Parts: sequence; structure tokens; C-alpha cells
Amino acid sequence: MLDIDKIKKLIEMMVSNDLIEISLRDGEEEVNLRRPNSRLDVPTMSVQPGAGMHGAASNPGPAAPPAVAEQPNGKADAAAADLLEITSPMVGTYYAASDPDSPPFVTPGSQVHPGLVVCILEAMKVFNEIKSEVAGTIERVLVENGKPVEFGQPLFLVRPH
Repeated sequence: MLDIDKIKKLIEMMVSNDLIEISLRDGEEEVNLRRPNSRLDVPTMSVQPGAGMHGAASNPGPAAPPAVAEQPNGKADAAAADLLEITSPMVGTYYAASDPDSPPFVTPGSQVHPGLVVCILEAMKVFNEIKSEVAGTIERVLVENGKPVEFGQPLFLVRPH
């Protein structure tokens, strides 16, 4: 049985090194990870343990608009429906600033534009600057500093200009 943590590390390595395909074989198990030639697309995975049992994660394509956020009282926040998400392109640890003594890259109310660094994600001792791909105003920071994040997890909500 393949270890999901090992697969996540392979995906991290693919994203951080901008690899399109990785194929590995260990005894009876074989893992083939392939992703389209876009930095933000989800890798496609084919696992072949033993006699050819296949599991695949399909590429979901472009991200859909964010869903309406649920409030603790169960009511939907209508204003959140028009917000865009900045999501994590990898598994790693979220850092709001370049070091503990520096101010955060962005806070609620900060103006962002494509290419602006919004946070750092650490994966396998490598610090990766995460840049905005949208223009707008940061409405919410969804992750606490120093906490782990998953691939595709929303990090920020942005009100577009």
C-alpha cells in the first residue's frame, strides 16, 4: 500500500521544481504523476500496485468561483460570493512574513496585483514565495502563521478591483 505522505512529497517536489512528470517503481508498486504544462493545474496520478489496479486523480481544470462562505450561525455571507481565492499551489507550512521580525506580506485591506508576493510556503526545507495572480483587496487571511496547508487550500479571500 502506498503512503499518502510519500505521494504528497512527490507532488510537492513536482510543483517546487516545475516538473511535468514523475514515474517511480518500487517492487510491485508503480507511481506515475503527470500534470499539464501549467503551474496551477493539479497533478494527475496513476498508481499501479501489483496486478494493475489503477487509481487516478483527475485534473479538475480551472478553479470555479469560490463558494459562499458559511458563518457560524449557518447563514451564508452574501458579500463573500464575489470574492476570489488565492490558493496554495503546494503542500507546506504557511508563513505570513519573510522572518519573525518582519511585517506580514499582506493583511486585510492590502492591495494586491499579479506577481505580488503574498506569503511564503516552506516545503522540504525550501522556502517558496507565493505570488498573487489576481488584482484586488485582501478581505480575509484564512491561514494562521506557521500552520500547515494542503495543495489547493484557500489562503486568502480577495475582493477584485
